[in-house]
Amino acid sequence: MRTLAYGSWPSPIDAALAAAHDGRPEDVGFVGDEVWWTAPRPTEDGRRTLVRRRADGGEEVLLPAPWNVRSRVIEYGGRPWDAAVTADGPLIVFVNFADQRLYRCAPGGEPRPLTPRSPVGGGLRWAEPRVLVERGEVWCVLEEFTGDGPTDVRRVPAAVPLDGSAAEDRDAVRELTPERHRFVTGPRLAPGGRRAAWLAWDHPRMPWDGTELLVADIGPDGVFGPPETVAGGPQESIAQVDWAPDGALLYASDRTGWWNLYRDGRPLCPREEEFGGPLWKLGMRWFAPLENGLIAVVHGRGATALGILDPETGEVVDAAGPWTEFAPALATHGERIAAVGASPRSAYEVVELDARTGRARVIGAAHDDAVDPVHYPEPQIRTFTGPDGREIHAHVYPPHNPECVAPGDELPPYVIWAHGGPTSRAPLVLDLEIAYFTSRGIGVAEVNYGGSTGYGRRYREQLREQWGVVDVEDCAAVALALAEEGTADPDRLAVRGGSAGGWTAAASLAGTDVYACGTISYPVLDLTEWQAGGTHDFESRYLESLIGPYAEVPARYAERSPAEHADRITVPFLLLQGLDDVICPPAQCERFLARLAGRGVPHAYLAFAGEGHGFRRAETMVRALEAELSLYAQVFGIDPRGIPTLELTT
Repeated sequence: MRTLAYGSWPSPIDAALAAAHDGRPEDVGFVGDEVWWTAPRPTEDGRRTLVRRRADGGEEVLLPAPWNVRSRVIEYGGRPWDAAVTADGPLIVFVNFADQRLYRCAPGGEPRPLTPRSPVGGGLRWAEPRVLVERGEVWCVLEEFTGDGPTDVRRVPAAVPLDGSAAEDRDAVRELTPERHRFVTGPRLAPGGRRAAWLAWDHPRMPWDGTELLVADIGPDGVFGPPETVAGGPQESIAQVDWAPDGALLYASDRTGWWNLYRDGRPLCPREEEFGGPLWKLGMRWFAPLENGLIAVVHGRGATALGILDPETGEVVDAAGPWTEFAPALATHGERIAAVGASPRSAYEVVELDARTGRARVIGAAHDDAVDPVHYPEPQIRTFTGPDGREIHAHVYPPHNPECVAPGDELPPYVIWAHGGPTSRAPLVLDLEIAYFTSRGIGVAEVNYGGSTGYGRRYREQLREQWGVVDVEDCAAVALALAEEGTADPDRLAVRGGSAGGWTAAASLAGTDVYACGTISYPVLDLTEWQAGGTHDFESRYLESLIGPYAEVPARYAERSPAEHADRITVPFLLLQGLDDVICPPAQCERFLARLAGRGVPHAYLAFAGEGHGFRRAETMVRALEAELSLYAQVFGIDPRGIPTLELTT
């Protein structure tokens, strides 16, 4: 055991290791008896590939580089693949990120396009494909740009011919319904294929504000009849819809203040916990019906569990195992359930649960301890008290290294992490980026500030018209509480975040004197510019709920924007940005820095070509993580050793 200053502890977890383990399996599905999923490849230019679990237990990559299985519908994407078993073997349909076209192929075969390119705006994009071999079509969501502006776009459920006849002919794509709503999810077919259900919503609502559940009859020719709204509305969020094997309609609604499950309008398990969540990507699944009438569910208050719900009794039996968090990615086949689970000691992995025996096991993307797990952080689930006595949920990760201790009179530096969204939540799972800091003697606190999901509608609506206030106050309250109780050094506190978390970090530096420095990644910085066409269509009206309608409160947009108050920032910061980001474009960072020029504030700006909203390439993540550590080293007066020095300019 060595006695070394906090932040100077030698660690086996370097930036390259953290980057190599970034990302998680997603989009699980059954193809026949096999489980398939998409998997990240940070060292292959950040692409995602499609993986199958073979009968012998091995894993096979189905699409080699440069194929990148990822959709850009609503920019955050949606489920990008489907497959069907035919007499000739599996038939795969997927979205390729580079051109956003749908492709079909057989395992090991060369993909060929099913959809055309479009020279208009962002082109043609597709999500949630469903292969219907008997109809000779792929049913999916079509996102079609009608002009060059980010909001010149329409979305409808559509059918793409499997024979490739639409590869050069947009007119060969059949729209399943007339354009009626700004946003739609993919149609879910009832048993027998005679009815379809999907979700829809319109500006200025986000899907967690209010959605409509639509149902339509399907004629023998595949044409949809007039849709009927059967649930939802401006104040009711339907997060997901599906059909039970007997044809009953299942959906997750927050009409009680919590996303609970309903069957033909009847509540199945009324609880003050969530059986749904924010629909940031099309095709997210918090529940999946089984053939025997039971329902696989991802549910919880804060952290989520995988369970099986009996709709007759309302009883939920959770899967046994080490996993404490499950992603909204479920698939079922017979009595088998495929899911994606993780814990504070393991990263996300593909899990299979046998509904008959209750046995759960890892079947894919198995967690592998790249270092001795004694170096992993040991989180604490905490609830702090914020302004007006409100609760603030957080995960606190104290410095931890089995080989090092700090001098007895020293308090550790802490970094407050603000999650993105902001309508989202920081999951309690193993994150080697967190371990990168804690194993060196720097504490981390993830704050699920007011506005976060997982704690009911009332908690997430604390941020309504209060973005830049409640999130900033809650992060500061956690930081100050850690300092007051003697957990953290009050003079060595930092804040960091990406996207909406980058906004919170920047607003915290401009609006408080709590932090000695901060790391701001691909942020929102200028609200006025962002709402005036400075972002993509999906979030173009988001600020009406987070800040207020611009026509009514224009001064509030300037008052809250960090870009308007760059002169208030007096501490060093690191600004990270992807140059291909269309959600939070680099122009925001450039204007922010221009307003800061000449004020003598030490800072660094790192912009990465080929990166969008969130970093995916290993080399980018390594550079960003090492730069962040170097910032803390210079500000906190620590020696992390072996880390390139970040050059700060004024």
